[in-house]
Amino acid sequence: MTEIIKSGTFDTHLSRINGQRDIYQEMLQHKRSPQTKRAYAADVKDFFGYFGAEPSPAAMKEFLSLSKVEATALVLQWRNHLTERGLKESSIGRKIGSIKALVKFSNDIGCCEWVLTAEALSCTRGVVSYRDTTGLPPDEIKKILSHPDRSTFAGKRDYAMLQLLWGNGLRRSEVVSLDLDDVDFSDRSLWVLGKGKSEKIRVQMNKSVASAVKEWLKVRVNYYEHKDKNALFICIGGIKRGARLTAQSLYNLVDRTSKAVGITKKMSPHRVRHSAITTVLERNNGNLRKAQSFSRHSDVNTLMVYDDNRNFAQSEMSDLLEF
Repeated sequence: MTEIIKSGTFDTHLSRINGQRDIYQEMLQHKRSPQTKRAYAADVKDFFGYFGAEPSPAAMKEFLSLSKVEATALVLQWRNHLTERGLKESSIGRKIGSIKALVKFSNDIGCCEWVLTAEALSCTRGVVSYRDTTGLPPDEIKKILSHPDRSTFAGKRDYAMLQLLWGNGLRRSEVVSLDLDDVDFSDRSLWVLGKGKSEKIRVQMNKSVASAVKEWLKVRVNYYEHKDKNALFICIGGIKRGARLTAQSLYNLVDRTSKAVGITKKMSPHRVRHSAITTVLERNNGNLRKAQSFSRHSDVNTLMVYDDNRNFAQSEMSDLLEF
């Protein structure tokens, strides 16, 4: 067996890497979506902040050098704190997931000898919390879509975004992250960066959606010289003129428009998506596979929540028990 003799060739480089390594930032760099990065950053900062620290390289190294038992105990303590703060189970689960992802990444690159897989870290303990996915019926959604003044630049933009939320069931992060070159009218296709994905996937627009996007693009050319030249949807006034529209701006649009047309139910971009998925199920007799293709949910079981709400299955089963 050939003996390997260390020449010290890499010593200087390894010393520099180990001395400056910021695992936290390395993990964030592996997340492509800006929204995902912000969510992970906020969760990790919240975790370390609870213990009176910043997620600095030194604090990160100290945490990862703990034993699995010690680290799990700290995460459990933080989880209990989140529960006391009144956070929803879904929010707690996401935050815990961010810390588990950080540890998993550290383990993958050899900077940690354990991973957080303990059953105790599950915030739901086997209980699935109720999610209202009923959304609105199509006639109510139609009121929202009819509200933007499409004779104006802002109206054309807003109408196109609302059509994408409804006609393609896009998430708000997917809408605002669209670029000009993601649109291809030759086959009415759209390239979308899905939730948690690193590569864009092809989505087919219906005629109404494609027409709305095309009408917006006719006036979008007036903003080519501004900040985000490749962003499909941009701000059209004020100091942010030409900058990419934010997810919060889209949320505000849906909220504002819904109230303007007299809808009392709290609306958001995601609830418009809920409405679209529920309608797809309704018009396809509950065909989950077709709804999965439309919604792009990775797990078809997720759609059972929508289908149960559509059929009011709980109420139906309860009726069977009447005396």
